[in-house]
Amino acid sequence: MAAGTVIQSFAAPGAGPYGLTFDGRFLWNTDSNTDRIYQIDPATGRVIRSFAAPANFGRGLTFDGRTLWLCDYVAALIYQIDPATGRVIRSFATPTVYCYDLTFDGRALWNSVPGTNRIYQIDPATGRVIRSFAAPGVDPSGLTWDGRTLWNSDTTAHTIYQIDPATGRVIRSFAAPGANPTGLTWDGRTLWNSDITAQSPLIYQVEVS
Repeated sequence: MAAGTVIQSFAAPGAGPYGLTFDGRFLWNTDSNTDRIYQIDPATGRVIRSFAAPANFGRGLTFDGRTLWLCDYVAALIYQIDPATGRVIRSFATPTVYCYDLTFDGRALWNSVPGTNRIYQIDPATGRVIRSFAAPGVDPSGLTWDGRTLWNSDTTAHTIYQIDPATGRVIRSFAAPGANPTGLTWDGRTLWNSDITAQSPLIYQVEVS
């Protein structure tokens, strides 16, 4: 299948499905309308459970192998969360006033920011910005790591980009499956992309080969 081909899709749990991540078995989605974080069965789209998000407007979400990280667009904070209880372990300030998605590369966090149109690499132990580079577009909403490269979905451009994390260079790109792509995550083989299109917010599984 060509890159960008939709493998499957299902309805998002809420009307504002921004952040999306994968823990090796389940999808997790943060919804800015309900202010909740949902654990989702990727085979069926069924919500397994949910808990209240610490953020009033959570945008980004990632999993580090043990805990969740959530980016609060309004409070400009990044929270580390225990996924078993929803308890906030700690938090620190985002690199700039606004923040969208988060991803984890095994060592560092990455944060896409529309206000500066940049992607930041962050030390999760301190919140310190290690470095940053310009995003491919003006609305870098979704962000994920595939073990080697970054992927970024841009809501305004309706495009998904594969990016060299060392240089910020775009390796390739293809059209997003929906009109308003937001959260992005990698499951080891395919991408998952949440979309906030009014009346029909969906979560798509997308081919990349």
